[in-house]
Amino acid sequence: MTSAKKSVPPRAEKLVFDVNPVLNERPTHYCPGCHHGIAHRLVSEALHELGVADRTILVASVGCAAFTYDYFNVDSVEAPHGRACAVATGVRRARPGAVVFTYQGDGDMAAIGTAESLHAANRGEKITAVFINNTVYGMTGGQMAPTTLLGQKTTTSRRGRDFDNEGGPIRLTEIMAQLQGVAYAARCALDSVKHVKEAKKAVRRAFDAQIAGLGFGFVELLSSCPTNWHMDPVAANRHIAEEMIPVFPLGVFRDVMKEKGNA
Repeated sequence: MTSAKKSVPPRAEKLVFDVNPVLNERPTHYCPGCHHGIAHRLVSEALHELGVADRTILVASVGCAAFTYDYFNVDSVEAPHGRACAVATGVRRARPGAVVFTYQGDGDMAAIGTAESLHAANRGEKITAVFINNTVYGMTGGQMAPTTLLGQKTTTSRRGRDFDNEGGPIRLTEIMAQLQGVAYAARCALDSVKHVKEAKKAVRRAFDAQIAGLGFGFVELLSSCPTNWHMDPVAANRHIAEEMIPVFPLGVFRDVMKEKGNA
């Protein structure tokens, strides 16, 4: 004698992760442990959630960010090295309905492009700048960058960065936060799950500031470069936590939306 099996209704599944159409599905060219991929995902998720990808224009410079265009499924413009904020200014003024963002490295934005970056921010250009700080020229030879830590060895500071000779690392977020045209300025890190979650909120907030027409949005992301640091990925994450964050403290340094009560 056989008994009929009771049919069990299928359990409802809750979607917790879907395909992000703003990020192209392709093999990465970045080194193992590099945080560019995380940064790309955070930016693409913000654009997807805001529903603005179809009117978004990416501006990145030659050199450090030359491969960025391969990963984002948005329109893009290539700028001369360091001049992304200047080009983005022209794009945003010519296309006022667009959402425009730059993706720049520390050597690009804080060295050769310092003037263009600071003046665009001071004017309150309605663009968003994503600033990758890995304390080295990661893709062009491992040279010393404006953000290189004191004592850090690079291909152009073989004995380590010396304050008397090269000065100290530039803290660009603190500088940006003092400029009247900046609506949002924050520094985050990509070394842990907790910090990545905080970084996503900051990236979203920087785009919110632009979309609200409040001015320049800026997010600095402390990122790893295991190859040029001569470390494995685990040690690189530890380096961010133990060496970089004490020099580059995390936090929101300016938020005009919050100041205006639009938290």
